[in-house]
Amino acid sequence: MTNDTEQKELFINTDNFNTDFTPLTVEPNRIYDYSFETILEEYGPHDYNDDEWSIIRRIVHASADFELGKSVILHPDAIRAGVESIRAGRPVIADVQMIQSGSGRKRFQKHGGDLFCHIADEDVSKMAKEHNTTRAIISMQKAARLHEGGIYAIGNAPTALLELIRLIREGIAKPDLIIGMPVGFVSAAESKEELAKVTEVPFITNVGRKGGSTVTVAALNAISIMADRQD
Repeated sequence: MTNDTEQKELFINTDNFNTDFTPLTVEPNRIYDYSFETILEEYGPHDYNDDEWSIIRRIVHASADFELGKSVILHPDAIRAGVESIRAGRPVIADVQMIQSGSGRKRFQKHGGDLFCHIADEDVSKMAKEHNTTRAIISMQKAARLHEGGIYAIGNAPTALLELIRLIREGIAKPDLIIGMPVGFVSAAESKEELAKVTEVPFITNVGRKGGSTVTVAALNAISIMADRQD
């Protein structure tokens, strides 16, 4: 057990890590500033407007991967559709709980919406076992039944993205925006190629196997921050 004095010394002394390397700063806001400055410097010339760049920048920041950032595809109506959806209080549907944990959920709730993830629901698990299919597929079917419009954020499960595309083409699901950036070696790249062919719904995606929940959250948070700006 440590006493109050020892605890105070333990938590306040952050000036010296007693290592050969000294961090540039330990101030949270300055870490962000330095990171964004580095990204701007190393990314190189681009034609993005300020809102588009805020999404790309956050994706690179979340992944430290410039190749991934340069592979992002932004539908021309993606930002407008996402901002309007959040401000209208529509739902955000995630394929996995990691997105639920990493997103700025309070920003959705402020506008009357919320974030939902059905992959761990008992009825979803039961039906997936009965039909020998993925919970991700069944969770998209459930989401399409329960929620109208909204943003679908898919960062982990290619089968969720492919099922959502099927549901859209059959007129069952009508999202406002899809952020589809699943990662992996099985169907991830192919699912994003299919998303890029979708004409019914605006989307944010990327080319190739890279992606994941962290970069999907980064794009989602960028959109929600825009929606939260004061006019």
